[in-house]
This record gives sequence, structure tokens and C-alpha cells, in this order.
Amino acid sequence: MKDIFAHKIVVLVTAFFTLAIIISIILIVFLTNTEPIENRYFETNKTTESSQSSNEDTFQEDNPIEIPETTPSEQLQEEENPNELEELTETPKEIVWGNTNKKQVIFTFDGGSGNQSIDEILSALNKHNITATFFTTGKWAEQNQDEIKQIDTAGHEIFNHTYDHPHLTEKTDAEIKDEFAKTEVILKELTGKTTKPYFRPPYGERNAHILDIASIEGYRSVYWTVDALDWKESEGITANEVKQRIYDNLENGAIYLMHIGDNITGEILDEVFTYIENKGYKIVSLTEGIK
Repeated sequence: MKDIFAHKIVVLVTAFFTLAIIISIILIVFLTNTEPIENRYFETNKTTESSQSSNEDTFQEDNPIEIPETTPSEQLQEEENPNELEELTETPKEIVWGNTNKKQVIFTFDGGSGNQSIDEILSALNKHNITATFFTTGKWAEQNQDEIKQIDTAGHEIFNHTYDHPHLTEKTDAEIKDEFAKTEVILKELTGKTTKPYFRPPYGERNAHILDIASIEGYRSVYWTVDALDWKESEGITANEVKQRIYDNLENGAIYLMHIGDNITGEILDEVFTYIENKGYKIVSLTEGIK
């Protein structure tokens, strides 16, 4: 009985090991002929990406993308203004100060109404050996031709102050251009010199659009640092108040605005020049003062 039991155990063990060997052989064969899932996934992606890249290269070669030289808005602008490409250039910055690194100031004189102080202005400039800057309207030049010639002969600068001192913000583009052009013609006939490249807006009224138009016409706006308020003579301002305003704002590069058509300017100018020079300042023209 014991022999029979021992025999069965030996048979079972042998069968078990035989089955284990067969299963091991099958697994080895299966694993040898099968790639890991991960490898098959990435290889497939690589093949797809390569195919896509190849297709993209083919598309670019067969269908090149043309980059337009101008944007649609620029193209429209050119179509609407084919002869005004100058408008695309940058408008020069308005001048409000001279060179603040130098101990000097700039005196400018506007001529648009009367001529009460012209003789005294020219006399004071000559006495102090100063070259100054004038902004006159075309109409003033027409009415004061001898004075314009005296200003020019003395070596002073004359720039554009429009034709009849209008409110430019209320004018059309064509009217603004005409204001510059008429004055240019008049002053060039009287002096033989252009009024470019500077202009002063009447009443100091201007905006970006006006400055753009001026730039297209060849002009750069010149404002001021200090309005002496001499023009308020009819409102009761006194000569001493005007002088004090000039003295209180004495700084490197300051541009002073004064006027030909009042009495105060001619009355105080010689004294003002003496005071400023005694403070160590040089008085120069606009052209010299912005260098």
C-alpha cells in the first residue's frame, strides 16, 4: 500500500515539473517575438511625426507663404494718400526749451498787430550785440516792410507766425497750409530767405494734428518757456511786473516770449538785457540756443 502511494507522488511531481518546463518554454518563445507595448507606442508616434513633418515640408515647398510687404491698414493708407507719404514720417518734437546745459537764454519777439516797440527792440539788440529771433505774420510783414528789412539787415532771424494770426484749431488742413505758404512767399520776397524750419502757433493754440500738418509743410513748432505777458499792457499789467516775471524765471535754456506791438517791451528791454548779462547769462538766437 505504501509503495503504491509513493509511486503516485513521484508521478505527480514529475508531471508538475514537466508542465512547468513546458510553460517556461512557451513564455520564452512568446516574449522573444513580442515588443513591449511602450516601444510599439512611441515608435508609432515617431513614424507619425516624421510623416507629418515630411508632409509639412512638402506643403511649404509646393505652397510657399508670401508675407505682404505692408499691412492692410498701411496698404489702405497708401491707396488713400498715394502722394502724401511724408505723413508717415515722425513729426519733430515741439521746442519749448533751449539747451539747458548752457548758461544762456533765448529772446523771441512776435509781430502780429502793432509795431510800437520795434525801434527800441532793434536798438537794445544792437547795443548789447545780441542776435534775436522774430516770428511775424505775413500780414504784419506786408504792413511793415521797412521794419522787416531792418530786422533782416541787422542779422536777426525771422520765422513763420502764419499769415493773419488765426485760431489754427478752427481751420481746415488746406487753410492751415495756406497760412504757412502765404507768409513764406511774402517774407521770402522781402528778405530773400525762407521762414522754414520754424513757426510759432498764434495764441499758442495747437494740437498734434496741426503739428503734423506743419511738419509736412517743413515747419517745426516753437512754443516758449516764459510768456513775459507784455501783451497784457491793455489789461493793466505794468512794466515792473513784466520785468519781475522775466527775472523770476531766469534759467538755463529759457525761451522768452515778448511782442513788438506793445510799449512795455521797448521800455524795459535794455534794462532787462543788462540785468540778465550781469547774472552771467548769454542771450542768443533760437538757432544758436537749441544747439
